[in-house]
Amino acid sequence: MARNKFDVDERLETPFQWKHLKRAGKYIAKHKYKMLLALLLSALASVSSLFIPKITQWVLDEAVPNKDTAMIGKMAILFVGVIGLGIVFNTIRSRMMAKVSQRIIYDIRGDLFAHLQKLPFSYYDSRPAGKILVRVINYVNSVADILSNGIINMILEIVNLMFIVVFMFTTDARLSWIILAGLPFFVGFIILIKPRQRKAWQNQSNKNSNYNAYLAESIDGVRVSQLFDRQEVNIGIMRRLADACRTAWTRAIYISNSVWLMSETMTQLVLTFLYIAGVYWMGGGKMVSFGVILAMGQYVRRFWQPITSLANIYNSFVNNIAYLERIFETMDEPVVVDDAPDAHDLPEINGEVDFEDVTFAYEENINVLEHMNLHVNAGESIALVGPTGAGKSTVINLLCRFYNLNGGRILLHGKDGTTHDISQVTLHSLRHQLGIMLQDSFIFSGTLMDNIRYGRLDATDAEVRQAAKRVRADEFIRKMEKGYQTEIKERGNNLSQGEKQLVAFARTLLSNPAILILDEATSSIDTQTEKLLQEGIAEMLKGRTSIIVAHRLSTIKNCDRILYISHKGIAEMGSHDELMAKRGLYYQLYTAQAQEEEGACA
Repeated sequence: MARNKFDVDERLETPFQWKHLKRAGKYIAKHKYKMLLALLLSALASVSSLFIPKITQWVLDEAVPNKDTAMIGKMAILFVGVIGLGIVFNTIRSRMMAKVSQRIIYDIRGDLFAHLQKLPFSYYDSRPAGKILVRVINYVNSVADILSNGIINMILEIVNLMFIVVFMFTTDARLSWIILAGLPFFVGFIILIKPRQRKAWQNQSNKNSNYNAYLAESIDGVRVSQLFDRQEVNIGIMRRLADACRTAWTRAIYISNSVWLMSETMTQLVLTFLYIAGVYWMGGGKMVSFGVILAMGQYVRRFWQPITSLANIYNSFVNNIAYLERIFETMDEPVVVDDAPDAHDLPEINGEVDFEDVTFAYEENINVLEHMNLHVNAGESIALVGPTGAGKSTVINLLCRFYNLNGGRILLHGKDGTTHDISQVTLHSLRHQLGIMLQDSFIFSGTLMDNIRYGRLDATDAEVRQAAKRVRADEFIRKMEKGYQTEIKERGNNLSQGEKQLVAFARTLLSNPAILILDEATSSIDTQTEKLLQEGIAEMLKGRTSIIVAHRLSTIKNCDRILYISHKGIAEMGSHDELMAKRGLYYQLYTAQAQEEEGACA
C-alpha cells in the first residue's frame, strides 16, 4: 500500500481474485450447518409459494366454471396455508441468519484487529488512523452481510429459478420459451457493465476512506483547530471530501441501478409479448385457457424476480468486493517485526547491552544510523543527546525491536552468562524486561488505577500506589475526587500534560524492568515537579541499566556516560565533565541551552 494522507486515494496493490472469496469461505464454513438449515427453510417457503399460481389456475379453469364451491373453499384454505408456511419459514431463517451475520462480523473483525496489533510502527507511520478504522468497522459490516445472507440468497434464487422453470414448462411450454427469450439480453448487459461497476465502487471506497481519515484527524486535533481558528478552513476541507464521497457514491449507485432498470424493462417486455401471444393462441383455438395465461403471467414475475434478485446480489458482491480487497490487503500486510521461526524466550537479563555494527534506515537508502557500535555495562546509566532527527529515539526503538535492523545486531546478556541476539528471542520475553516510557505519554480511557497497572495486570493496589509515590504522582491523584478510581477521559483529556507523564512514569516503574528506557520523559513536567521526580528516578536507577533521551541537558549531568548522536552514529561519548572539557559538540549544545535558559529567566 502506498503511503498517503487523507486527501490521497489509496492504491490497491492486490487486485481482486476469485481466491479471495474462497479465502472468505473459512468464515462461512464455521456456520455451514446453520446456513444449510436456513437455506432449506427458505427453499421450502419458496417452493411452496410456487403453488399459488397453480391454485389460481385450478380455481379459474375448474372450480369457477363448474361452480364447485367446495373446491374453492379448499383452495382458499390451501392458499392461506401456503402463505402462512412461507411467513413462518422466512421468519425463522431471518433470525438465524442475523445471528450468523453477527458472528461473521465478530470473526473477521477479531482477526483483523489481532493482525493490526502485530504490525510494525512503520505501518502506522504511513497511514492516517481513519483509513485503518474504516476497514475494521464499515468494511467488515458490509462484507459480513454479503458473506452470510448474500450467499444464501444466491443459492436460494438459483434453486428457486430451477423450480420456476419446471412449473412454467409443466403449465405451458410455448409460453415458457417466450419468458426465457429475454434472458440472453439481460446476461449480455451484465457482462458489459461489470468493469465500470467495479471501478466505480472502488473509487467510492477510496473517497469514503479519505472522508473518514480526515474526520478522525479533525476530531483528534479539535483543540489545535480552535486555538488557531481553523474551523472555517476545516469545514471547507470536509465539504470538499464529503462532496467527492457523494459524487463517487452517486455515480456508483447510478451504474448499479441500471441493472435493476434493465431487469424491470425485460420483465415488462416479456410480460407484454406473453399476453399478446397468449391472447392470440387462445383466440386461435390453440387450447390456451385464460387460467393458463393468468398463471403464466404470475410466473413471469416469479421468474424475473429471482433474476432481479441475483442481479442485486451480484451488485452487492461487486460493491463489497472493493471492501473485501481492502480487508484482505490489510490482513496480508506483512508482520515485518515478528518472532523468528526458531525464536526462544529471553532469560532474565542483567542489563548489559551491545550494539554491534548497527545500520538502520526508515526509508530505503536513507540511513539514520551507520555501523554504530556501543557497549552498555550492567547498571550503567546512558544519556543520548543531539540535534532533532539525529537518531536518538531510533536507538531506543531498535533496542525495543519496534523496527528490524538493516545491518548488524543488538545483544543482551542474561544473568546466567548467556548472550542473546534480540532478533532471535520472542518479542514478549524481550519487551517484558524493558521498561519503556516514550515521548508521547498515551493515557487510555479507564481509571487511573487501570492505567498504572496497564503493563502489569497482576500488580496489587498497594504496588500501584507505591509506584505512584516513587514518581510523585500519588499526591495529585489523592487530591482527585475518586482518587485512584477516577475515570480518565479519552487520551487523558481531564489531566494536564505533566500529570499524564507522571501516570505514564508510574506505569513504567511498576513493570520493574531490567532496563529502563526514558524518551524525553520529563519534557512536559514543570521544573519543581521534575526535581521531585528526579529523586524517584535516582532511586529507581540504582542497580539498573538505563538509557535516557532528554532535551534538558541539566537532567542528565549525573549519567555515567553521555552519547552525542550525530552524523549517523556516535559523534562524542563521555561523562558530562569529560565532554565539557573537550569543548566539542556537546559543549556547544550545553552552553547554548544554558544561555537560552538564562535569557528566559531574565
